[in-house]
Amino acid sequence: MTIFHTRIDSPVGPLSLAASAQGLHAIEFEHSRHPVRRDQRWQEGSHPLLARAAVQLAEYFAGQRQQFDLPLAPAGTAFQQQVWQALPDIGYGLTISYGEVARRIGRPSAVRAAAAAIGRNPLSIIVPCHRVVGANGALTGFGGGLPLKRFLLALEAGTGPD
Repeated sequence: MTIFHTRIDSPVGPLSLAASAQGLHAIEFEHSRHPVRRDQRWQEGSHPLLARAAVQLAEYFAGQRQQFDLPLAPAGTAFQQQVWQALPDIGYGLTISYGEVARRIGRPSAVRAAAAAIGRNPLSIIVPCHRVVGANGALTGFGGGLPLKRFLLALEAGTGPD
């Protein structure tokens, strides 16, 4: 299986997108804290899913899209997959705590493990890990950095970036 990847410009800087026939594998910020591991299957090029993702991301940044409609194929452990599958259920413009994510997946004592899985989310923005905050509402951890998290939350709140 070949995984095609490309870069697109966005209001938060360049984004790297990767997709195959299985689905979207990655959306990464330029300075991602946990980049997706690449191997010999990865090659630069175009793929229809990359084009669809680019259009939907442009719509999101323009305030015209609140949910994404793309097949996803992130690589991760069973626990990571379970956490990542819970994130799209967080409504647009809303936030929940890491503890609430752990409760939603039926693992209320696994807050730290859920937080670690969220930090390794390979599909930023589309799988909205930016909507997860500390128990006291504080912005904590984000693979693209806290300024980008703040930007995305402001965009969704309709208040614009700081």
